[in-house]
Amino acid sequence: MLNALLITGTDTEAGKTVLTTALAAYWQKHYPQRSWGIMKPIQSGIGDREWYENLFALEQSPEEITPLYFQAPLAPPIAAARENRRVDLALVWQALSKLRSQRDFVLVEALGGLGSPVTEELIVADLAAEWRLPTVLVVPVRLGAIAAAVANVALARQSRVHLVGIVLNCVQPRSDAEIADWTPPELIESLTNVPFLGCLPYVDNLTDLEKLAQIASDLDLERLM
Repeated sequence: MLNALLITGTDTEAGKTVLTTALAAYWQKHYPQRSWGIMKPIQSGIGDREWYENLFALEQSPEEITPLYFQAPLAPPIAAARENRRVDLALVWQALSKLRSQRDFVLVEALGGLGSPVTEELIVADLAAEWRLPTVLVVPVRLGAIAAAVANVALARQSRVHLVGIVLNCVQPRSDAEIADWTPPELIESLTNVPFLGCLPYVDNLTDLEKLAQIASDLDLERLM
């Protein structure tokens, strides 16, 4: 069983928060006797940290959830420069290492996609590789998703990221035909050689933890948890 899992996407709004919330809901329901935590290592602007704080009883301080927090909703190096600060990755690594040592399982939601900038020199893929975080790639069901999946997997391989699988996410209500036409799982798996772990349906109420736990149970969780 993995001790930590990095959840990233092909881009912003791919569905990282949906998958992270669903996995957290599943863990909370099915492993009540085991400890877990959530981390959004770097956040710019109000968003995921506040979401997780309101939705789960995490027993984590805001700094333990998000070690680096910037006010402007911009890429971290730009947001940090506006505040005359720097992106202190040592601080993030220390917080992540501490949380992993204290919990049985930690969900780590990345910012943006694998190619999103973290500093002026590093992207998310660099951190995933350097910190040896098993990673799942969320691919939104929409036109162009196949090419985005292939490009992100190529980037992951170039950066030596350990991709454990791909999860599709319906960012809008999608029919089975649209999923098959826009993001055919067999084709994506064939082109990328990365295991397909399942498809998240569109969820209009992300506070329904019971439903999210059920959705997560339909994924190939043996590879993720």
